[in-house]
Amino acid sequence: MCTVVALIRPLHRYPLLLAANRDEHRKRPWDSPAPHWPDQPDVVAGRDRTAGGTWMGVNRAGVVAAILNRAGTLGPAVGKRSRGELPLQALRYPNAEQAAAAVGRIDAAAWRDFNLVIGDRHGAFFIRGLGHGQPSVEPLPDGVSMVTAYDPNDMASPRVARHLPRLRQDLPDGPDDWAGWRTILSDRSGDVGEQINVVPRGDFATVCSSFVAVPAVGRTTWLFAAGPPHEAAFRPVDLGFKP
Repeated sequence: MCTVVALIRPLHRYPLLLAANRDEHRKRPWDSPAPHWPDQPDVVAGRDRTAGGTWMGVNRAGVVAAILNRAGTLGPAVGKRSRGELPLQALRYPNAEQAAAAVGRIDAAAWRDFNLVIGDRHGAFFIRGLGHGQPSVEPLPDGVSMVTAYDPNDMASPRVARHLPRLRQDLPDGPDDWAGWRTILSDRSGDVGEQINVVPRGDFATVCSSFVAVPAVGRTTWLFAAGPPHEAAFRPVDLGFKP
């Protein structure tokens, strides 16, 4: 179970802020965000070496996309495509609205159940794939939304119930002012289902963390921790796309 938190403020200088922890098997190899795909030079994303896709990325236009499993669907399945393909598909589009509409037209039966968050400076969308038919697409409301393996802001998720009120009490202003959220992303306390920074259980744990700030005008900022956020430093990702 991963976590994505989106703060949407249309009139703010940073209309979209997105924070995320990736929970994964620690032995599954991955590469930090970079332009890994020659056929998509306008995309910077983390790369899963096993399946070749990504869990999160941004494009030159300021679109950000992040994929999560739904409850009970961790890992690959025979006959199903990698969910890591879906953010890369979304990042082919110049805005979040077009990207969400395109993902909403796919055959969800080709993938295991998924949650996908797509956003830009104009807002964000939640896409739910349930393994049949076409995915559902809905805009995320203004304010803070938290997505785990459940629907947005679903208090049936112990993680949401524990941390969403905290996230709403300490809103970051931008990439230079998000210490409160960074503290929450680093929190390893609570029962297993509540932990936003998952303490290792066998080979499974939180393996990296991100904070993305999409401005109303200018270049997106991505701060990335290449390890659990309580111990790995957040460093800027190079988003200086080639001309």
